[in-house]
Amino acid sequence: MVFLTPALVSNVVLVEALGSLAGLEWLALGALLGLVFTLVAAGTFLVGGRLFPTAEQDQQTRRSGETRRRTEIRRYLDAIGEPFAEDHPLDGRPVAFYLPERDVAITFDPRTYYRIERSPTHAVLAEHEMPGFGLGARLPFETPDPSETVSDPAEAAFAVLGVPSGASDEEIRAAYRRKVKEVHPDHGGDREAFRRVRDAYATAKERAG
Repeated sequence: MVFLTPALVSNVVLVEALGSLAGLEWLALGALLGLVFTLVAAGTFLVGGRLFPTAEQDQQTRRSGETRRRTEIRRYLDAIGEPFAEDHPLDGRPVAFYLPERDVAITFDPRTYYRIERSPTHAVLAEHEMPGFGLGARLPFETPDPSETVSDPAEAAFAVLGVPSGASDEEIRAAYRRKVKEVHPDHGGDREAFRRVRDAYATAKERAG
Protein backbone atom coordinates (compact mmCIF):
# COMPACT_ATOMS: atom_id res chain seq x y z
CA MET A 1 0.00 0.00 0.00
CA VAL A 2 1.39 3.40 -1.04
CA PHE A 3 0.89 6.43 1.15
CA LEU A 4 0.98 9.86 -0.56
CA THR A 5 2.50 12.56 1.48
CA PRO A 6 1.31 16.15 1.02
CA ALA A 7 4.60 16.98 -0.72
CA LEU A 8 4.22 14.08 -3.13
CA VAL A 9 0.62 15.02 -3.86
CA SER A 10 1.62 18.61 -4.67
CA ASN A 11 4.38 17.34 -7.00
CA VAL A 12 1.93 15.10 -8.84
CA VAL A 13 -0.52 18.00 -9.23
CA LEU A 14 2.28 20.24 -10.51
CA VAL A 15 3.39 17.65 -13.09
CA GLU A 16 -0.17 17.21 -14.31
CA ALA A 17 -0.63 20.99 -14.56
CA LEU A 18 2.60 21.35 -16.53
CA GLY A 19 1.50 18.54 -18.80
CA SER A 20 -1.80 20.29 -19.43
CA LEU A 21 0.00 23.57 -20.23
CA ALA A 22 2.34 21.77 -22.59
CA GLY A 23 -0.67 20.21 -24.32
CA LEU A 24 -2.31 23.61 -24.69
CA GLU A 25 0.89 25.07 -26.14
CA TRP A 26 1.09 22.28 -28.70
CA LEU A 27 -2.58 22.77 -29.53
CA ALA A 28 -2.06 26.50 -30.00
CA LEU A 29 1.06 25.87 -32.10
CA GLY A 30 -0.87 23.42 -34.27
CA ALA A 31 -3.69 25.90 -34.78
CA LEU A 32 -1.20 28.64 -35.66
CA LEU A 33 0.61 26.43 -38.17
CA GLY A 34 -2.74 25.45 -39.69
CA LEU A 35 -3.65 29.11 -40.12
CA VAL A 36 -0.26 29.88 -41.70
CA PHE A 37 -0.56 26.99 -44.16
CA THR A 38 -4.11 28.09 -45.05
CA LEU A 39 -2.95 31.66 -45.75
CA VAL A 40 0.00 30.41 -47.82
CA ALA A 41 -2.28 28.14 -49.87
CA ALA A 42 -4.81 30.94 -50.41
CA GLY A 43 -2.00 33.32 -51.43
CA THR A 44 -0.62 30.75 -53.85
CA PHE A 45 -4.00 30.30 -55.52
CA LEU A 46 -4.48 34.08 -55.71
CA VAL A 47 -1.06 34.70 -57.27
CA GLY A 48 -1.51 31.73 -59.58
CA GLY A 49 -4.86 33.10 -60.70
CA ARG A 50 -3.27 36.44 -61.55
CA LEU A 51 -0.21 34.98 -63.29
CA PHE A 52 -2.09 32.22 -65.08
CA PRO A 53 -5.66 33.45 -65.62
CA THR A 54 -8.28 31.07 -66.88
CA ALA A 55 -9.56 31.40 -70.43
CA GLU A 56 -12.74 33.03 -69.09
CA GLN A 57 -10.78 35.58 -67.02
CA ASP A 58 -8.53 36.33 -69.98
CA GLN A 59 -11.56 36.88 -72.22
CA GLN A 60 -13.16 39.19 -69.64
CA THR A 61 -9.93 41.22 -69.42
CA ARG A 62 -9.80 41.56 -73.19
CA ARG A 63 -13.45 42.62 -73.32
CA SER A 64 -12.85 45.20 -70.59
CA GLY A 65 -9.80 46.58 -72.41
CA GLU A 66 -11.68 46.76 -75.70
CA THR A 67 -14.59 48.57 -74.04
CA ARG A 68 -12.19 51.16 -72.61
CA ARG A 69 -10.46 51.64 -75.96
CA ARG A 70 -13.77 51.97 -77.77
CA THR A 71 -14.91 54.65 -75.32
CA GLU A 72 -11.66 56.62 -75.65
CA ILE A 73 -11.60 56.39 -79.46
CA ARG A 74 -15.27 57.37 -79.64
CA ARG A 75 -14.58 60.42 -77.45
CA TYR A 76 -11.56 61.37 -79.55
CA LEU A 77 -13.40 61.13 -82.87
CA ASP A 78 -16.27 63.15 -81.44
CA ALA A 79 -13.81 65.74 -80.13
CA ILE A 80 -12.22 66.27 -83.56
CA GLY A 81 -15.61 66.21 -85.30
CA GLU A 82 -14.87 63.15 -87.43
CA PRO A 83 -17.95 61.11 -88.50
CA PHE A 84 -17.62 57.37 -87.89
CA ALA A 85 -19.52 54.10 -87.88
CA GLU A 86 -18.94 51.35 -85.35
CA ASP A 87 -18.68 47.63 -86.20
CA HIS A 88 -18.87 48.52 -89.88
CA PRO A 89 -18.71 45.51 -92.26
CA LEU A 90 -15.67 45.64 -94.52
CA ASP A 91 -14.82 42.80 -96.90
CA GLY A 92 -17.12 40.50 -95.00
CA ARG A 93 -15.77 41.32 -91.53
CA PRO A 94 -16.69 44.12 -89.12
CA VAL A 95 -14.12 46.71 -88.09
CA ALA A 96 -14.37 48.55 -84.76
CA PHE A 97 -14.56 52.00 -86.38
CA TYR A 98 -14.86 53.15 -89.96
CA LEU A 99 -14.43 56.76 -91.11
CA PRO A 100 -16.53 56.94 -94.30
CA GLU A 101 -15.36 60.38 -95.41
CA ARG A 102 -11.70 59.26 -95.22
CA ASP A 103 -12.03 55.53 -96.07
CA VAL A 104 -10.13 54.65 -92.89
CA ALA A 105 -10.75 51.47 -90.88
CA ILE A 106 -9.71 51.21 -87.22
CA THR A 107 -9.43 47.70 -85.82
CA PHE A 108 -8.20 45.94 -82.68
CA ASP A 109 -7.51 42.67 -84.53
CA PRO A 110 -4.05 42.28 -86.16
CA ARG A 111 -5.36 39.73 -88.68
CA THR A 112 -8.07 42.12 -89.83
CA TYR A 113 -5.49 44.92 -89.99
CA TYR A 114 -3.14 42.97 -92.29
CA ARG A 115 -6.05 41.91 -94.49
CA ILE A 116 -7.30 45.50 -94.90
CA GLU A 117 -3.75 46.72 -95.58
CA ARG A 118 -3.91 44.94 -98.93
CA SER A 119 -7.02 46.90 -99.92
CA PRO A 120 -7.41 50.59 -100.91
CA THR A 121 -8.84 51.33 -97.43
CA HIS A 122 -6.32 52.78 -94.98
CA ALA A 123 -6.02 50.47 -91.95
CA VAL A 124 -5.14 51.56 -88.41
CA LEU A 125 -4.34 49.03 -85.68
CA ALA A 126 -5.28 50.22 -82.18
CA GLU A 127 -3.20 48.15 -79.77
CA HIS A 128 -4.22 47.47 -76.18
CA GLU A 129 -1.82 50.02 -74.68
CA MET A 130 -2.64 52.84 -77.12
CA PRO A 131 -4.81 55.57 -75.55
CA GLY A 132 -7.66 56.96 -77.60
CA PHE A 133 -5.96 60.31 -78.08
CA GLY A 134 -2.93 58.50 -79.52
CA LEU A 135 -5.04 57.64 -82.56
CA GLY A 136 -4.49 61.06 -84.12
CA ALA A 137 -0.82 60.35 -84.86
CA ARG A 138 -1.79 57.25 -86.88
CA LEU A 139 -4.56 58.71 -88.97
CA PRO A 140 -3.61 59.50 -92.59
CA PHE A 141 -4.88 63.07 -92.37
CA GLU A 142 -4.11 66.11 -90.25
CA THR A 143 -5.88 66.21 -86.90
CA PRO A 144 -6.17 69.01 -84.32
CA ASP A 145 -3.95 69.12 -81.25
CA PRO A 146 -5.67 66.84 -78.70
CA SER A 147 -5.18 69.40 -75.93
CA GLU A 148 -7.32 71.85 -77.92
CA THR A 149 -10.22 69.43 -78.39
CA VAL A 150 -10.83 68.75 -74.68
CA SER A 151 -12.40 71.27 -72.31
CA ASP A 152 -11.30 69.59 -69.07
CA PRO A 153 -7.67 70.69 -68.29
CA ALA A 154 -6.83 67.34 -66.69
CA GLU A 155 -8.16 65.39 -69.68
CA ALA A 156 -6.21 67.70 -71.98
CA ALA A 157 -3.05 67.06 -69.95
CA PHE A 158 -3.39 63.29 -70.33
CA ALA A 159 -4.04 63.81 -74.04
CA VAL A 160 -0.85 65.86 -74.47
CA LEU A 161 1.16 63.10 -72.79
CA GLY A 162 -0.62 60.46 -74.85
CA VAL A 163 -1.86 58.36 -71.93
CA PRO A 164 -5.40 57.44 -70.82
CA SER A 165 -6.98 59.45 -68.02
CA GLY A 166 -6.65 56.51 -65.62
CA ALA A 167 -2.88 56.17 -66.12
CA SER A 168 -0.68 55.40 -63.12
CA ASP A 169 2.13 57.64 -61.83
CA GLU A 170 4.67 55.35 -63.48
CA GLU A 171 2.91 55.51 -66.85
CA ILE A 172 2.68 59.30 -66.60
CA ARG A 173 6.40 59.62 -65.81
CA ALA A 174 7.35 57.30 -68.68
CA ALA A 175 5.14 59.24 -71.12
CA TYR A 176 6.60 62.54 -69.90
CA ARG A 177 10.17 61.32 -70.45
CA ARG A 178 9.33 60.22 -73.99
CA LYS A 179 7.58 63.49 -74.85
CA VAL A 180 10.30 65.68 -73.37
CA LYS A 181 12.92 63.98 -75.56
CA GLU A 182 10.78 64.75 -78.61
CA VAL A 183 10.15 68.44 -77.87
CA HIS A 184 13.19 69.55 -75.86
CA PRO A 185 14.70 72.71 -77.41
CA ASP A 186 18.24 71.32 -76.97
CA HIS A 187 17.28 68.47 -79.27
CA GLY A 188 15.76 70.63 -81.97
CA GLY A 189 12.30 70.79 -80.38
CA ASP A 190 9.91 73.68 -79.87
CA ARG A 191 9.96 75.77 -76.68
CA GLU A 192 6.18 76.19 -76.64
CA ALA A 193 5.65 72.43 -77.05
CA PHE A 194 8.21 71.80 -74.31
CA ARG A 195 6.36 74.15 -71.94
CA ARG A 196 3.03 72.52 -72.81
CA VAL A 197 4.42 69.04 -72.02
CA ARG A 198 5.84 70.21 -68.67
CA ASP A 199 2.52 71.83 -67.72
CA ALA A 200 0.64 68.71 -68.78
CA TYR A 201 2.93 66.55 -66.65
CA ALA A 202 2.29 68.69 -63.58
CA THR A 203 -1.49 68.60 -64.12
CA ALA A 204 -1.60 64.87 -64.81
CA LYS A 205 0.52 64.10 -61.72
CA GLU A 206 -1.82 66.18 -59.58
CA ARG A 207 -4.91 64.36 -60.93
CA ALA A 208 -3.28 60.91 -60.55
CA GLY A 209 -2.18 61.70 -56.99
